[in-house]
Amino acid sequence: MPVRVLITDPVDPCGPELLRAAGIQVDLRPDIGPRELATIIGEYEALVVRGRTKLRRPLLEAGARGRLKAICRAGVGLDNIDLEAAHELGIAVFNTPEASTEAVAELTVALILALARRLPYADKSMKEGRWAKRELTGWELADRTLGILGFGRIGQRVAELCSAFRMRILAFRRTRPPGIEAVLARTGAKLVPLEELLRSSDILTIHVPLTPQTYHMIGERELNMMKDGAFLVNTARGGVIDERALLKALKEGKLAGAALDVFEEEPPDGVSLELVKLPNVIATPHIGGQTAEAQRAASELAAKKLMEFFRSQGLL
Repeated sequence: MPVRVLITDPVDPCGPELLRAAGIQVDLRPDIGPRELATIIGEYEALVVRGRTKLRRPLLEAGARGRLKAICRAGVGLDNIDLEAAHELGIAVFNTPEASTEAVAELTVALILALARRLPYADKSMKEGRWAKRELTGWELADRTLGILGFGRIGQRVAELCSAFRMRILAFRRTRPPGIEAVLARTGAKLVPLEELLRSSDILTIHVPLTPQTYHMIGERELNMMKDGAFLVNTARGGVIDERALLKALKEGKLAGAALDVFEEEPPDGVSLELVKLPNVIATPHIGGQTAEAQRAASELAAKKLMEFFRSQGLL
């Protein structure tokens, strides 16, 4: 019986092609719902998912009762997978964080520039037939302080890109891994405590995963530490920020603006939707990894990681 892989979200065709070339049976079900998935999940050795598919304990238990041995998230975040349950059930979990580094970093810089020069308002006023030049005095990135919360792959790439604008770069991460000194030297970034990062940044950009430890990591207390009139950019996960606290900070003028690609509720509703509608918020629909290059890389890496896993298990 051939190894079977079920792909439950849209992925670039290169990944399924690689798997099939290795003799693996691949079923594409990009619109499958949780009820139907629960009835067939045990028929497959592995799943490939993106953010739409939520794999909570009941679904994982159904898979573990059958043939399920691995899950690969074609992307970065793993908050849609119950990792504790997967570990207990002996299901291996992979992701492809390296695939979207460049795409997310470039979007982050684009959002910083859009905030600095008020580009959405400039475009909107032109389309409305208004010449709003006098309303559109912006600010330059040079000599501004950029605070990077989370200094992994994406945070480091943002630092590299923003160093070209002659920005002062501060960063916070909980550990100081081997090789970090070379990164700091190359980017001119300086690692500082979280409170110093918040108090010193003209623009704060967030690049941490959503975990129980980072949930609402930026709340009312942290926002109040920030400079009056500072800007915030979030291309990580919506739940890292307490959106009610952010809404208050933006409405009351504590923060001058925000650029948000991610929200606690997607598509936005409730508080998330209130944020989207604020005039000092630039909102995009979770497009950090939505480049042709990133999508192809995520699909290809997911396939390669699953094939390596199958070989290690003697299944290929």
